[in-house]
Amino acid sequence: MSESVKMKKVLVTGGLGYIGSHTAVALIESGYEVIIIDDLSNASIEVLSGIERITGVLPEFHELDLCDAHQLSSFFERQPDLAQVIHFAASKAVGESVERPLRYYENNLVGLINLLKNLQGRTGVSVIFSSSCTVYGQADQMPITEQAPIKPAESPYGNTKQIGEEILRDVVHADPNVSVVALRYFNPIGAHESAEIGELPIGVPQNLVPFITQTAYGIRERLSVFGNDYPTADGTCIRDYIHVVDLANAHVSALERLIQRKQKQRFEVFNVGTGKGSSVLEVIHSFERVTGQALPYHFAERRPGDVVEAYADTTRANAELNWKAVHSLDDALRSAWMWEQKIRT
Repeated sequence: MSESVKMKKVLVTGGLGYIGSHTAVALIESGYEVIIIDDLSNASIEVLSGIERITGVLPEFHELDLCDAHQLSSFFERQPDLAQVIHFAASKAVGESVERPLRYYENNLVGLINLLKNLQGRTGVSVIFSSSCTVYGQADQMPITEQAPIKPAESPYGNTKQIGEEILRDVVHADPNVSVVALRYFNPIGAHESAEIGELPIGVPQNLVPFITQTAYGIRERLSVFGNDYPTADGTCIRDYIHVVDLANAHVSALERLIQRKQKQRFEVFNVGTGKGSSVLEVIHSFERVTGQALPYHFAERRPGDVVEAYADTTRANAELNWKAVHSLDDALRSAWMWEQKIRT
């Protein structure tokens, strides 16, 4: 097999999850051969059909837990030329991580370590790591640049992202065959314009937008806005909400940077957001405006661990990855509502 063909094959761990599935679509549409691993603990096998309906391609899929070292090594033995990986597979609910810290440390870190062990000895290994803006905690300045100090984690989930970056940095230092891009996401929202894939939370949503859409549909009685006494213009928290399709495209840009050897360092970090902060109330009003749905909500007590505001300085990603978020908050909320309606019919 030629090197050019070899480079076109990419493993997407957690590829049936929310961000993973949209990235799989973007990769296929960019000409990559996608192989998906997912243990289906927080995803549905139906997502695979959604990917096929959008792209016309059914990706190779393996139901596999990265923490199962034997099963994972057997998979890699059957894929001797696989060296490009986008790593999403991880537990991701902040609140749950506080309640079940050992589960998060085991799943998120042992899975990563097992993955890296199986990549040892391969040439031209490229890894894109799904990191998070939670590594910054409450940053001292807005917008947040990649040079902002890493604060003590507010949750075990956030800590696994910090430790994951440290593990990858050490591996890159020790192994000249490995290059890594860590993408620090801000707040992904929305769904594919086809409404074939989107955010599919299991149980009560942990994130704002699926709770909004479920409330608008009548599944939830009303939306709780946690805190209205923050030092912001309307008293509610501010976050950087990025359309998931823009986020997916950032992964394609990062992968091409790795494959084309355009990195300035073998471990690089990029913020992935819009560069604009929106308050919780602004998100609610945007949703009501673009959908015509009145949204019942009330103010509740602040949640422990919530930072006041967090939005990205995306200058570095825009310049180095030749990437920019192009969808608006309205676009993202409109697509999220289309997705909610589709899955309820």
